[in-house]
Amino acid sequence: MVVWGKPQKILISEIMKKSNLLKTITVATLVVFALATIFVSSSVLFDWFDIRTKQGNYVPFIVKTNLTAGVIYLISVYGYITSKKWAFWSMITAALILIYAFALLYMHIHTGGLYEKHTIGVMIFRIVLTLIFAALIYWNSNNEK
Repeated sequence: MVVWGKPQKILISEIMKKSNLLKTITVATLVVFALATIFVSSSVLFDWFDIRTKQGNYVPFIVKTNLTAGVIYLISVYGYITSKKWAFWSMITAALILIYAFALLYMHIHTGGLYEKHTIGVMIFRIVLTLIFAALIYWNSNNEK
């Protein structure tokens, strides 16, 4: 005789284990990314460890935006760990702020402002990674139940 409830419980248990592993990996990666972002951005802004001179023609509003995004990432991690629905929306907010700053960077470049070429690639990478983290938070938050 086949008991229909047991295979379903096993399947749900396996999904929960994978979901918890994904959540742990997402949290750990996002915390490392956030702390690295805050460290580098604040180092450039406050000239810690003589990093400002190594950055060349950095764009101050981009550095400030990245610092803000790093703080939002940490707030999102807290919301994600405590299973708050707003964790996803805070990541989307960070992405929108970064996209806005990227548009301003485009205008800054085309009006003759100084910048480092790698800033464009770094901003695209940061925006894409933020959207990936937002998607992971959304997906895992909706699959926790």
